Amino acid sequence: MGASPSLPRQLAPAASSSDPEGSIRGDLTSTDEPIPLPTLRLRVGATDAFTYSVWSDRDVSNDSRNELIERVVRIKRCAAVVKGGRRFSFAAMAVVGDGKGKVGWGYGKANEVPPSVEKANKQASRSLVKVNLVDGTIPHVVKGHYGAARVILVPAGPGTGVIAGAAVRAVCEAAGITNILTKSFGSSNSVTLVKATIDALQQLRTNQDVERLRGVSLS
Repeated sequence: MGASPSLPRQLAPAASSSDPEGSIRGDLTSTDEPIPLPTLRLRVGATDAFTYSVWSDRDVSNDSRNELIERVVRIKRCAAVVKGGRRFSFAAMAVVGDGKGKVGWGYGKANEVPPSVEKANKQASRSLVKVNLVDGTIPHVVKGHYGAARVILVPAGPGTGVIAGAAVRAVCEAAGITNILTKSFGSSNSVTLVKATIDALQQLRTNQDVERLRGVSLS
């Protein structure tokens, strides 16, 4: 392949002190080497003179912000009887996690659905708890309860997937669990099931945690 095309050395006249646009007009008369075309963006101004600007090399796709996984578990409509009729409001419960071992839940109320969901997501993002995971699953069998709801979580091998109901599945997926077996007993209320699942996940301990707590070696 031949060399890339280049601009001539004298593209525009040198800016003079009396020219008010001299600060933005390109002065290429003193350039020793030709400037490659791909590094320039050319446009014609009002004075028929070429100006140039270098393209930015910043990659906006490499954003370092951590994106959270948001799951809406339940939206409930409430009605208050007032003098003029009934006034409706909405309550939403959401589960938020980073997919890497942190998960939390939140509850929000508002007169419309979107504000209630936004409030729930904000509250959930402030109440994230750490969950111990091993290769996409939990390290051992664990039981959790809240109110009348009881949940049993069992580790599973690769390819099993998340075997759970809607409420328990939302918590597991937000926490980053990809393989797990679950069973719920008692109440089927989604709010209590979410809290029972998080209670179970907070009880998980790895071998290193047990060794540190007991002061013994398990190897």
